[in-house]
Amino acid sequence: MGLQSGSTTNLPPTAGINIDIDVTAPQTATDGGMKLSKAGVELLVLTFNCAKNVVDVPVFGGHLRDALLGQDGLPELVVMSLQEIAPLSYSFLGEWWLRGYYDAFGQALNLAAAGQKYTLVKGKNVGMTALLVFALCPERISGTVEEGEVGFGAAGMGNKGAVGVRVNYQGQELTFVATHLAAMEWNLKKRNANWRAVVGGLTFEDPRVVLPGVFGERPATTQVDRSGAAERSMPLERTGSMDSSEEEDAPLLSPPSTFSVDSDDTPALTPEQKRRLQDISIFKPTSHLFVAGDLNYRISSTTPPPDSAFPSFDPASENHHSHFFSRDQLTQERLAGRTFHGMSEAEVTFGPTYKYDILDSPEGAVNEAAAAEGSEVPWKFASHRWPAWTDRVLFSAAEGAEVETGVYGSLPVVRSSDHRAVFWRGRVPLPDGDKKLEGEVVGKKKLPVDIDVWAWGRRQTARRRELVVGLLALVWSTKEGAVFLGTMAMVGMGWWWFAHGALL
Repeated sequence: MGLQSGSTTNLPPTAGINIDIDVTAPQTATDGGMKLSKAGVELLVLTFNCAKNVVDVPVFGGHLRDALLGQDGLPELVVMSLQEIAPLSYSFLGEWWLRGYYDAFGQALNLAAAGQKYTLVKGKNVGMTALLVFALCPERISGTVEEGEVGFGAAGMGNKGAVGVRVNYQGQELTFVATHLAAMEWNLKKRNANWRAVVGGLTFEDPRVVLPGVFGERPATTQVDRSGAAERSMPLERTGSMDSSEEEDAPLLSPPSTFSVDSDDTPALTPEQKRRLQDISIFKPTSHLFVAGDLNYRISSTTPPPDSAFPSFDPASENHHSHFFSRDQLTQERLAGRTFHGMSEAEVTFGPTYKYDILDSPEGAVNEAAAAEGSEVPWKFASHRWPAWTDRVLFSAAEGAEVETGVYGSLPVVRSSDHRAVFWRGRVPLPDGDKKLEGEVVGKKKLPVDIDVWAWGRRQTARRRELVVGLLALVWSTKEGAVFLGTMAMVGMGWWWFAHGALL
């Protein structure tokens, strides 16, 4: 349950939110970011890897407060991308088991909102990745809230995956995607493949229902999906010839700022059919798109050798974190056209968001002075991982529109996670009532990856696997499971005693 308007709880002091200011935006500077224009709808998009722990409401609410109140009032929509939101058993069993985790974030948000109340419009998860959409005025959302998901963990399950929600806010469609990509330094190609799985497999309707009879009953051929989603249908288009490693490395777009042409053969699709497929994808031309998550892109493909120099938060240091960002894999791969095609990101000026070791005392901490004062959690970077900007928010504006960035920053370290939360705050325009976009944008913004028309069916199969795995994990690894096993043992012993006594 969220806090009611007017309820109060003492908040701890915030501890230095790191922010980025979009210096190219035509606005005047204000404390905490850039002053946003009044037109359009203001959003806050946050991503946080929860490390399977329930968030500490007063602490997280305190950190979130400055991000919420740093501009001219509260954002109208707050969207949270949450990875590893809960243990695998709860996550695989579904929403009922996650309500306590959702509620904690709702309480923290309303605590930070200083008396005003956000309403959870939609909570949706795929495995351990969840997407929460909160609104100050939910009545401004019209029509059906659309949702979609794709898993690319083991056997297509959602230990890694993406979940999407699309809303119509005052006549403007907004698409939000939360995702958790493959971990480990050496998995760069797999992360790129995960992104292709998101674009091709996350749809808001079943393509075979949208275009009945076009694709047949089953794929003619299959291939191993290197994204980890088991088998998948062959793409509808294949141009040229290249081996698997070349195909993974090759840019999908040329140049990176434009979209590739989608399928023209096997089966042949009419322009209207292509438009209908794109409209159920995350890249609907008339919708703004935000993708946030633990994207897991690192600054190296290997682990750090002993005594490596790590990024520093001291601006005077030769190892200041700004000197390491040129090694960021996400930026390199995006600009090369191999991942996150058509997406933009505000300038990153905050420090690495992963991987933090939380210490019991200030002694030996990177932030020893602040930790000794009690204003920050004592931490140091884990020695076996390069510090990296794994947690990001990217966006793509609707055709003919621009996304306006106010603040892009990170929240302070918390005890419950080895990641920092990252947030983006800005504004998107509402449609001009005198200008009709439908039909005008067709052909301008195209899919970088073909729609995987069989992903919807595979996801249903994977969901059944998740329920089995979730039940087994619940029984063997949780308090609820221990109670169940104990109860069954008592019942069995009672039955044996009764049967044995009756025989005597």
